[in-house]
Amino acid sequence: MIVRRAVLVATLIAGILTGAPAAAAPPACTAPVPSDTRPGYLIADPDCELNGTPFTALDGATVHTGVRGGAAYRVEVPQRWNGRLVVYAHGYRGTGTTVYVSNPDLRAHYISRGFAWAASSYATNGYDVGQGVRDTYALIDVFRTVTGKHARKVYISGASMGGHVTAVAIEEHPRAFDGAMPYCGVLGDTELFDYFLDASVTASALTGVPIEFPARPDAAYPARWAGQVAAMRTALTGTEAGETWSDVLERRSGGERPGFGAAYAYWNAASQNGLPFLFSVYPGLTGGTAGIAPGNVTDNRHTVYQADDRWWLSPAERRLNATVLRVKRTATADPGLAGIPRVDGRPPVPVLSLHGLGDLFVPFSMEQEYARRALVNGRSRLFVSRAIRDVTHCGFTQAELTRGFDDLVTWVERGHRPPGDAILDRRAVASAVFGCRFTSAVRTGQAPCP
Repeated sequence: MIVRRAVLVATLIAGILTGAPAAAAPPACTAPVPSDTRPGYLIADPDCELNGTPFTALDGATVHTGVRGGAAYRVEVPQRWNGRLVVYAHGYRGTGTTVYVSNPDLRAHYISRGFAWAASSYATNGYDVGQGVRDTYALIDVFRTVTGKHARKVYISGASMGGHVTAVAIEEHPRAFDGAMPYCGVLGDTELFDYFLDASVTASALTGVPIEFPARPDAAYPARWAGQVAAMRTALTGTEAGETWSDVLERRSGGERPGFGAAYAYWNAASQNGLPFLFSVYPGLTGGTAGIAPGNVTDNRHTVYQADDRWWLSPAERRLNATVLRVKRTATADPGLAGIPRVDGRPPVPVLSLHGLGDLFVPFSMEQEYARRALVNGRSRLFVSRAIRDVTHCGFTQAELTRGFDDLVTWVERGHRPPGDAILDRRAVASAVFGCRFTSAVRTGQAPCP
C-alpha cells in the first residue's frame, strides 16, 4: 500500500513546529506504474489529475492517496468530520489499460457538510461492474486503515456504470451501507443492452435495410455495419420511417415524455467511433457480450414494438413486429459479480436516484425498470426517483445533485422519506410538467416548465 499525501501533511506540520523549512510544493507527478494484479494494466498516480495538476486537499481537510489491490484510491476527511463516509463509484471509462482515480461531483459539498469521501480507480476498465463493486466496497476498509477512524454511517453514490455498481453493491453488502444515490445509472442491468438492440433492429425493419447479428463478428464486420448504418440513416432522414423510428425509440426509452424531440435530435446528431451515436452501441458489434459477459446478453424475442400507446397494434406496427430481426440471448445477468451483475431491485437501504428525461445513452427506462423490480419485491418505499429535464448523459447541475444528496441524508438520519416523481404512471410521465419539480435550470433546447 502506498500512502503519500498524509505523510506530506505531517512533514509540513513538523517543519512549522521545529522551524525547519517546509516543502514548497507537492511532489511531482509520477508516470503510471504497472499493476501487480492485472497484467498489462497501468495505474496512474493518484496524487495527480490526468492533466498533470496535483491533487490537493480542500481547505480544512486532509487527503490520503495510494494503491491497493491494483486500484488507486483517494480519501479526503474534513477537519470537523461528522462520522459519515461517502464512497463514490465512477462510470464507464472505455477499454484502455490505464486506470485512474477521480473526484466525486459533490466533493466540495461533502467536505463542507462534514462528510469524508473515498473513491477508487477500480483495478480494471471496461464494463466490469463486478470489479467496481469489489473495489468500491474495499474503500470502507481503506478509509479505516489510512485514517484510523471508523465511519458510523456509510453512503454510496455512483454515476452511469457507477450507478450499476451502486445498485449491486447495496444488495451484495446490505449491512455495509446506510443509503445510496445512483444517478444516470444503469439500474436495469442487461436491459440497457436490449435497448441498444431495439434501436438498430427497428431502424432496419422500418427502412428495409437488412442487418445481421453475428455471434462472433469477423474483422470485416464493422465496415459492413457502417455501410448498413449509412443506408438506414439516409432512409430515416426526413421521412415517415424516421418519424416512426423516433416514436418507437421514445417508448423503448421510457415512454412519451416532455422534451423527447430535442433529445432525439441531440443524440441522432451525435457520433461515436465514426458512426451516428444511436447505431454505435449496437450489441451485434461485439456479439452481444458487452465485452465482459460470457455470451450474448440481449434478447428481443418477446418484445412488442409500438409507435403509440394504444392497447392494440396498428397494421404498420404489426408489419414492424413481423419483420424486425429477433435475437435470442445466450447469457443472462449474473446473480453474483461475474459478467454483468444482476440488479434484483431489493434495496436494503434508502435509495434516491436522479435521471435525465432525454438521456438516450442510459435511458430513463432504466429508472422505471428498477422501480418495477422494487415494486414486485415489496421495496418501493425504499426507492425515490427524480426526473431531470436534460437531454445529455449525467448532465445534472450542482443544485440538483446537492438537493438529492441532502434529501437522502435527511431520509437516512431522520426517517423522512423525500418526494420523488411518479415514474411508473404513464400519464404523469407524458404530462407537460413532468420533470419540472426537481429540475433547477432550463437547458439549451428544452422548453421552460409551464
